[in-house]
Amino acid sequence: MARFIFITGGVVSSLGKGLSSAALGALLQARGYSVRLRKLDPYLNVDPGTMSPFEHGEVFVTDDGAETDLDLGHYERFTGVSARNTDSVSSGRIYSTVLEKERRGDYLGKTIQVIPHVTNEIKDFISIGEDEVDFMLCEIGGTVGDIEALPFFEAIRQFSQDKPRAQCIFMHLTLIPYLAAAGELKTKPTQHSVKELRSIGIAPEVLVCRSEHPIPDKERAKIGLFCNVRTENVIAAYDLKSIYEAPLAYHHEGLDTAVLDAFGITDAPMPDMSRWDDVADRLTNAEGEVKIAIVGKYTQLGDAYKSIAEALTHGGMANRTRVKLEWVDAEVFDTEDPVAHLEPFDAILVPGGFGERGTEGKIKAAEYARTHNVPYLGICLGMQMAVIEAARNLAGITDAGSEEFDHEAGGKRFTPVVYHLKEWVQGNHKVARKVDDDKGGTMRLGAYTAQLEEGSKVAEVYGTTTIEERHRHRYEVDVKYREALEKTGLKFSGMSPDGRLPEIIEWPDHPWFIGVQFHPELKSKPFAPHPLFASFIKAAIESSRLV
Repeated sequence: MARFIFITGGVVSSLGKGLSSAALGALLQARGYSVRLRKLDPYLNVDPGTMSPFEHGEVFVTDDGAETDLDLGHYERFTGVSARNTDSVSSGRIYSTVLEKERRGDYLGKTIQVIPHVTNEIKDFISIGEDEVDFMLCEIGGTVGDIEALPFFEAIRQFSQDKPRAQCIFMHLTLIPYLAAAGELKTKPTQHSVKELRSIGIAPEVLVCRSEHPIPDKERAKIGLFCNVRTENVIAAYDLKSIYEAPLAYHHEGLDTAVLDAFGITDAPMPDMSRWDDVADRLTNAEGEVKIAIVGKYTQLGDAYKSIAEALTHGGMANRTRVKLEWVDAEVFDTEDPVAHLEPFDAILVPGGFGERGTEGKIKAAEYARTHNVPYLGICLGMQMAVIEAARNLAGITDAGSEEFDHEAGGKRFTPVVYHLKEWVQGNHKVARKVDDDKGGTMRLGAYTAQLEEGSKVAEVYGTTTIEERHRHRYEVDVKYREALEKTGLKFSGMSPDGRLPEIIEWPDHPWFIGVQFHPELKSKPFAPHPLFASFIKAAIESSRLV
């Protein structure tokens, strides 16, 4: 049966609970233990799928089609353990499940209350798969004191009481601010945060203290004394140059030792940190630099493209090259010549997105990359824009566009080279969708197989002709335009097994121009860079040498 580690946060949000949880999971793996990580979010959305990227950052998609918090991306990147739909839950999903049970009569006429019905539902969720791993790490979103998070805190308090002694521990992440005027670190916010946590019945065994300045032993002892935590379990978490230094940094600070001691585990094997030593070496000893332009519409918030940014970093690590990213707002190209903006870059990536805003700029970016022989990677909408560009400029379909834009505008303006996907095969059955269906959870989601053409660039990149990648889209390139487009030289080099859905396009006579309907960034890891990103960065290196 798994041991449970509950990770909570205090003082302020965005301290990095997800990163700390992922790094701890990696450290426990390095000691030979199996782990699984979970995220419990207090918001009332059923999942983040319908949230704006400006609200919540990117949506991370699992193999089994769950739309989840971006922290699950951290979990996968650090541990290599594929997340499942049972690894992410929100208050909305919990309440929805409780209300469905009430409507069915499952509660036999009882009055439905937060305690015990909501808290029991949360505990049931936490328990899923507890016999599969050695450690289950559960991160609670938000900060202690948030009204909406109270049912989760109460549930994990009850859960720890239900389990045998030393089966559960609590790790609390806080902030130690530095007051420049006073010239000193302040521990009072941490004391108050722990006091708030203890007032609801949770006593943390481990404190992780974020700080921009070194925390002296005297201050650690003070924190331990007033928070009733062993001094050696007060762990400093300093700002790092790269998030991938976190496992080594936390190990140096003794986080894994503190956690194991809290469980009373004294015979744990020493960690094998060779994987993370290699990752750190590739980061710090890069032999060159390439500049990549990400032409998108959510450029004001880096978290909107979190997995893409990390996958590009991984591609750089595979080539021992430093990747310098620059966010380029696609809307700029509505009024300005893209040449001046894109000329300084060694490669261009156009990511996914929803809605018409910024799409004309993305089309111009694809045209620039094609006509100037600049390496191009189009992901989801980025592939669709490359197809529309080819249709307009080469295939004679001058009004080529997407049904998505017409649906949004409420009138027909384009020849729909990209159309609303109404049915597709998932496993052994067909899925049907209508334009006016609910938005949440109705896209083509999760892992699907694609067949690659022998001798194509992508087949060479992957080293195989059968792949499985994660999708998140409801619009698709219409295969009926394939013949007209292939006459221009564009190759449909990857298709769904039934041959109905285009998965990959490429220009064979271009140094490196590939568009994919799926999201390869979701499967990339620092110790196992995705082949598409590794090849894309390699092409960028070669492009930089031609300048």
